[in-house]
Amino acid sequence: MANRREFLVGAAAAALGARTVILAEPVAKARFAYVGTYSSRPDGTGNGEGIYLFDVDAETGELRNRRVAAKSVNATWLALHPSKKFLYASNEVSDYVGPDGKLGGSVSAFAIDAATGALTALNVVASEGAGPGHISVDASGRFAFVANYGGSTFAVLPILDNGHLGPALQVIRQTGAHGAQLATEAPHGSFAISGHDRPHPHQILATPDNRFVLAVDLGEDRIYTYRLDAATGKLTLADQDAVTSLPSGNGPRHVLFHPNQHWLYLVEEEASRVAFYHYDKATGKLALQQSLSALPEGFAGTNYCSEIVLSADARFLYCAGRLHDHIAIFAVEADGKLTYQGEISAMGDYPRHIALAPDGNYLYACTQRSDAITTFHVDRATGALRFTGRYTAAGAPAVLTFL
Repeated sequence: MANRREFLVGAAAAALGARTVILAEPVAKARFAYVGTYSSRPDGTGNGEGIYLFDVDAETGELRNRRVAAKSVNATWLALHPSKKFLYASNEVSDYVGPDGKLGGSVSAFAIDAATGALTALNVVASEGAGPGHISVDASGRFAFVANYGGSTFAVLPILDNGHLGPALQVIRQTGAHGAQLATEAPHGSFAISGHDRPHPHQILATPDNRFVLAVDLGEDRIYTYRLDAATGKLTLADQDAVTSLPSGNGPRHVLFHPNQHWLYLVEEEASRVAFYHYDKATGKLALQQSLSALPEGFAGTNYCSEIVLSADARFLYCAGRLHDHIAIFAVEADGKLTYQGEISAMGDYPRHIALAPDGNYLYACTQRSDAITTFHVDRATGALRFTGRYTAAGAPAVLTFL
């Protein structure tokens, strides 16, 4: 399999070699990386110690000098404040005692020391639902949005001037019907079943213009578009046509905007597919343009796609998959549609998350069950990935973000 994967990536490079190369303008290089981890899980994969801090060598891609920046339980998603002065973590737990005495998940706030990357704990608040798996911050830096996977809720939290989080301003409880256990468009022989027993919010984030908020529910196989009141943070469903439905059981997981703010890409966890949409800035509606597999032709069996990222110049899209343990490579064409180019091994077990360094030269895979982060060099001209041979130890890594 490894040889076949290397061949596919090499073929992709050859096919793209004749294309005109227009690279993005240089961006600031990352100095630090934060890695959120699973520190407690029933299946025994919670080997993390909280949030790790690494120094980043921008020239070689090496992550080094690991230390524990915060003892934050199951910090499985991280979000930077636009000012880069604060970091927020969703704590994927169900036993946090909220102000009303109910058990659920929590969200933690930290202040960032710009010189050292060190974190100082600010406060912890209820996420208003069990098992929060995603948190994001709007462009104004005034509101944090949380998707509570286990609690079937989305929540809006205020961010105070000092970076602290306040109690939830709004909680939206998902009550829609869940999709089929097996994805309509799953690969032949797939047994990818996760989250189609009830609503399971998996992501929530503001659109680039900060006018709308997209709320992705894996269990319902829907993406909801809400209008954002910039003054109060309140979310109001745009209209009934702004609810985007997927084939039953496909399991929408995460969406990603193209820099032009008009194209949107979606990774579907259980169908192992990537979909391309046009986003209407006036209405918030999504219009499907393309859907294609993130697996090689002829693949049969079970895989769970986890994350998508765009290259620094937005000419290539990468998609990680678990169990097949791969990273698929797509070319982004002039009209935004994707062309499958091949794949490469993630070089570890269960790549839950992938991230690109801000300068676009290296891609990192958080291989959760291998307790390691694997590093790949990115060929900026062809989009091809090459494993650097570097493994970075990190207990049950779930997410990586750069400062």
